[in-house]
Amino acid sequence: MDIQKTVGKNLARMRKKQGLSQEELAFRCDLHRTYISGIERGVRNPTIGILDKIAKALKIQAKDLL
Repeated sequence: MDIQKTVGKNLARMRKKQGLSQEELAFRCDLHRTYISGIERGVRNPTIGILDKIAKALKIQAKDLL
């Protein structure tokens, strides 16, 4: 499995574990819902900065998404 798909699966798992919708997570990160969806599907390649924003919104460390 490539890194984009791994990040996507980990993001979806962590988001669902916290009971958040893609919309709510996107709002917390100041991103668009479709961008979160793209990351989760493995079609978007987020920067380290974006991963850090998402991790902070989920109250986890960015490494937990990798």
